[in-house]
Amino acid sequence: MPRSALDRARDLWAALTGTPVTFPASGDVKVVVSPGSSLCPPGWTGVVALGGAILATVPGAGLAEPVRSALLNLGDAGLARLPDLLPVLDVLGPATLAYLDAGDFVAAPPVAERLPADHPAILALLESVPQEEADESGLEEIASAYAVREGGDVLAAAGFRPWLDAAAHVSVLTAPRWRGRGLARLAASAAVADALAIGLLPQWRARPEPSRRVARALGFREHGAQISIRL
Repeated sequence: MPRSALDRARDLWAALTGTPVTFPASGDVKVVVSPGSSLCPPGWTGVVALGGAILATVPGAGLAEPVRSALLNLGDAGLARLPDLLPVLDVLGPATLAYLDAGDFVAAPPVAERLPADHPAILALLESVPQEEADESGLEEIASAYAVREGGDVLAAAGFRPWLDAAAHVSVLTAPRWRGRGLARLAASAAVADALAIGLLPQWRARPEPSRRVARALGFREHGAQISIRL
């Protein structure tokens, strides 16, 4: 029987801790000391919640118990409350983590065309938005793009970055004046179909609600969230 998207995602994040560890069972919290963790920037604390369980890495042993105590007291607010419970200097996130089982995929009509990631029309799309939006989209990190075009202009584009040879981190961006018309779903659907065809687990990491809606429309399920904090 194929393993679920949630189980595969838990294995991926556990592998990023940089130490032999398994993701805890639902309802549990596990904090491990790992200065070389890839869950977060060097020297930071990284936290991932998936399926009701939480896995965290800390850079030093002295932080393990304070972080574990804070995680056990999050309540219904989830990871968004964590910076209020610890002496935090900086925060990245939280962002939701959504994954797609192949059987749940709701494909959109195949209207997107494939373009090189450095195609002038893709670069023009990236230049049409503030750098913060371009960074949030992740489109600059993809190898090739799926674009919805009108004439020579790209109205929306999507792609993915292979991650740990097992997942496909999906990126999508729509030109500002074309938002709200379902174009992101059309572009992202093509990228997701490609990822599934080569056996990768589609991952959608997002903060803005419009991006999360696109993921849900394609059949993604939000299984948790991820945050990095500098204490």
